[in-house]
Amino acid sequence: QVQLVESGGGLVQAGGSLRLSCSASGIFVSRYIMSWYRQASGKQRELVASITTRETTTYAESVKGRFTISTDNAKNTVYLQMNSLRPDDTAVYYCNAKWLREIWGQGTQVTVSS
Repeated sequence: QVQLVESGGGLVQAGGSLRLSCSASGIFVSRYIMSWYRQASGKQRELVASITTRETTTYAESVKGRFTISTDNAKNTVYLQMNSLRPDDTAVYYCNAKWLREIWGQGTQVTVSS
């Protein structure tokens, strides 16, 4: 069964850190473009960070220098390290895999209090 399962979300104070994990089954993350998206309440889903099969990374301007995307192929897992969190980072964060098809996880809530 093809599945992406996110974890690591929660409530954190502004300035704090969280690490999100996306565990994949049924696919190899090394063969996909892996991304993190987020959707704040009342807003459209937006791309936060991506990593290609060659480990090239891209980031939204709003998170550059604060967030880091990485993969652990042995664990078939993608991570999003989030530092210096701000209240406007509050959103549901989704893991996404894209290659011959597109797969979404169920999302994990991140809430940053001021």
